[in-house]
Amino acid sequence: VQLVESGGGLVQPGGSLGLTCVASGTTFNVYDLGWYRQAPGKERELVAVVESTGRTKYGDSVKGRFAIYRDTPKDTIYLQMNDLKPEDTAVYYCNADLNSAYVPPSWGQGTQVTVSS
Repeated sequence: VQLVESGGGLVQPGGSLGLTCVASGTTFNVYDLGWYRQAPGKERELVAVVESTGRTKYGDSVKGRFAIYRDTPKDTIYLQMNDLKPEDTAVYYCNADLNSAYVPPSWGQGTQVTVSS
């Protein structure tokens, strides 16, 4: 399983940014695909997930500002981030989870998002 993120960068507070994650190496339509983030000195936290059923879940801090989309035929997910705040600064990781006790989740290499004026 390979997950390749793109789209990170520097943006001013209040701005928008989009992230893309392309998955390869297996059949992903049974996986939950999502985004997590980790800021310096903090634990990794959920940003958004789109389950294999199509249901979405968001972390409390991003609800109403971020939106996750899944293109199942392309094994790709997108994260649209609006009204970005300095506290959104973190490394964002793509995640693929089969929700199996026998198959650990997979992670991308991460992409840096910095929100600063």
